[in-house]
This record gives sequence, C-alpha cells and structure tokens, in this order.
Amino acid sequence: MLPVVPSAPRPPARRDGARRDPAPSRLRYRLNRLWLRPGFRRLVNFGVPMLAGVLASWTVLAQFDLRANAVATYESLREAIVDRPQFLITRVEVPDVSADLAEQIRVAAFVPLPANSLEVDVIAVRERVEALAAVERARVRAVAGGVLEIRAIERIPVAIWRSDAGLELIDQKGVRVAEVDSRLRRVDLPLIAGAGATAHVSEALALYDGARPVAARIRGLVRVGERRWDMVLDRGQVIRLPEQDPGAALRRVMALEVEEQLLERDVTVVDMRDPRRPTLRLTDYARDELARLRAGVAGEDA
Repeated sequence: MLPVVPSAPRPPARRDGARRDPAPSRLRYRLNRLWLRPGFRRLVNFGVPMLAGVLASWTVLAQFDLRANAVATYESLREAIVDRPQFLITRVEVPDVSADLAEQIRVAAFVPLPANSLEVDVIAVRERVEALAAVERARVRAVAGGVLEIRAIERIPVAIWRSDAGLELIDQKGVRVAEVDSRLRRVDLPLIAGAGATAHVSEALALYDGARPVAARIRGLVRVGERRWDMVLDRGQVIRLPEQDPGAALRRVMALEVEEQLLERDVTVVDMRDPRRPTLRLTDYARDELARLRAGVAGEDA
C-alpha cells in the first residue's frame, strides 16, 4: 500500500473568492535584487549613518558657532608654535664660496629676515639658488642657532669664451659661469672663440697645455667651422690644426719650434690640416727676399 503524502497547503482564499498570487510584486522583486548587491548594502549600512552623522555635526557646529571657535583655537596653537624662538631664522650663511657668489646667493634666495623655518620653502629657495649661472648644485637647510645654511657647489671657470655677445667665463663642461667686461680681468685663463667651441673645452685646454714652448705668445684658440682649431699667436702667426688628432699635429710644430725656432722666423701660417704635407706661409718681406735670392742665383748660373 502506497504511503499518503500530504499535499502543500493551499493559499488562503481571498474574501472575494479569488486566490492570492504567491509571486512577489515587481517593486518588491527589484528591491530584493538591489539589496543583494554588496555595494548597495555597504552604502546603506555605513554610508547613510555616516552622512547622517556629518549633517548632524555640521548642524551643531553651525548652531553653536563651534566651527569658528575650532578655527580660532587652531590658529592660536599654530602661532604659539611658529613664534617659538627655536624656529626663528635670523641670518643666512653661505659657506665655502667666494664673497661675490655668497652675496649673489643671498639675493637669489630671497628670504626676508627674520623668518620662521616652518614657513620657509627650502625647495623653492634651492631652485632659485641653482638658477644662478655660477652655481652647479645647492643644498638648503635650517640649522641650530637661527641659521639658514645654503651650501653651493660653485662652477669653476677654466676658460674665457669670446662670442658675439661678448666675453663669458665657462667651466670644464662649457657652461656659462659669468660675464667679464675685459680680457685683462682674467689673463690667467685661456681664450677660446668660434661657434661650437664650448662643446670642446677639454680639447682646447689640452692644446694649450701642449703648446708650452710658446705659451706666452698664445692669443687664443678659434674653432673653425665647428670642426677644427686654429691657434693664434702674437705677430699675426696662426697654426692651423687638423680635424683629426690636432694634439699630434701641434706636437710636431712644437718640436720644430724647440729644435729649429720655426715660429721665430718670418712665418705667418703653419698649416697642419694635412699632416702628410705641412705648409708654411711666409711674410711679404720673406717672400720678396726669397724671390730676390732666387733671382740672384739664377743670374749667377746664367
């Protein structure tokens, strides 16, 4: 005999005799689906209470003027801290640089004294100092004793560059350091000129060093066509150096100078652009004398 399975209970009949539909309404269904989303549940559980708390706090602060009191309290605490002597800067020190550069750095730093170390923008001060042509790098910090210390690495000029704009001191990398109004102000530095000369400062200094036998007579090095150098001496003499390995060509000329006093003779140009065929250009007087001697020798032969 089969067991009797009880049937599901029937929904209660409505008073009007029609059965009630067990399916949820469309609105209820959508609300249930929305509640199943984790983001919506977090918004309801946390966002709504937080928003209510913020609105309530804002209302209370606005009603009792607590916000203004809080701002005033913050300002008073800030002033009490800022005005303490431990944070007061009374002088700017620039050690280990020349006096002229130190004064330029103080002006460029633009820190009105007295100042507070908490309010001084050291990054902006460093950028203003490093904008100076004579400064390679800088470090700014507040130290004990009310001192703002600015340590700068000064660019060391190694040569004078003559350009269309005038005379400028440049460092080993060809970076401009400062302007000079006269060559006589830095007679200790070699003079270079010509377009592209600042990109070959090291080579120019090596050529100056290799011309020691005539160092006192050198007037400068001229970059020609941004490819090679001409060494200019007094008395209008010029040593034209090749594009490749100018140091070797200059050493040959210096050897001739030491052994034969080549540059003491009536020579205007020593052309070493082709090292295989060096060429000399004589002065007008030397050419006339040479022509006269040749004419005399030819007359004797006749």
